[in-house]
Amino acid sequence: MARIDIPDGEELERIRLWEMTSGLSDAINSFRIASHDKSQLTRRVREVARMRIAVINQCPI
Repeated sequence: MARIDIPDGEELERIRLWEMTSGLSDAINSFRIASHDKSQLTRRVREVARMRIAVINQCPI
């Protein structure tokens, strides 16, 4: 939970936080579109890569 006041809404807390900063929301949304919506990788391959990265970084999957 954030320690600053974030507006209420339906979006995830982190998205509402990004929207509070001018330009940050646009940059993050552009990255999301480039890395997910316009990716040449299939969803399945992208998820396997994400899981492998988590293992390398010793993060729980």
